[in-house]
Amino acid sequence: MKVRVKFSKYGPVKFIGHLDVMRYFQKAIRRAEIDIAYSEGFSPHQIMSFASPLSVGHTSEGEYFDMNLNTFTSKADLLQRLQAVMVEGIDIIDVQLLKEGEGNAMASVKAASYLITFRDEISLPKDWQDKLNTFYRQPFISVVKKTKKGEKEINLKDSIYELEIRKDSSIYMLLDASSGGNIKPGFVLDCFFETLKFKLPEFAFTVHRVETYKNIGTEEERKLVPLIWEK
Repeated sequence: MKVRVKFSKYGPVKFIGHLDVMRYFQKAIRRAEIDIAYSEGFSPHQIMSFASPLSVGHTSEGEYFDMNLNTFTSKADLLQRLQAVMVEGIDIIDVQLLKEGEGNAMASVKAASYLITFRDEISLPKDWQDKLNTFYRQPFISVVKKTKKGEKEINLKDSIYELEIRKDSSIYMLLDASSGGNIKPGFVLDCFFETLKFKLPEFAFTVHRVETYKNIGTEEERKLVPLIWEK
């Protein structure tokens, strides 16, 4: 049986990379005495699948991983067992027993939402907010994206599902996070400020992932819901 776990990542733990987070959970699951399933062969390993990796330095309240279990007591028991062995900076938010045939967390990811906040000491171009709204309203935003196979020109607008500047000047973005079109919020900001011929200083902003989504509609009729979702 497969279980999906939702967790948050904050504080100093945000500087721990994805591979180390995976190793941490492998050890935490053993400490919690969770009856997780192992692969067969000469080098058995815990059967787990993490959703979209979080960039180092970012915080989140929408991280997920799946694990195959031999036995399952209850949602409350599993959540309590895991939370009891968590370090400061990682909290277990929710647990869900998945239905038969449900795709794994990594393959299910279609989008992610973020909150970007500029640091107080950063001086930005005049009227950047109005210009960002104008940038977003364009029907076609031609940019060059680097891929493993080189560079390709894309329409960035296709990957920005929502963009809103909040009253506190933070920026909310809902972006494509699928394996074929993954876009990072920092890339969107770099592309925008490049049109203003402005180079953002290093560490100019913080990024918080709000949620990670799957699509329960068709590609044409996109209906995004969190990876843990019930009707």
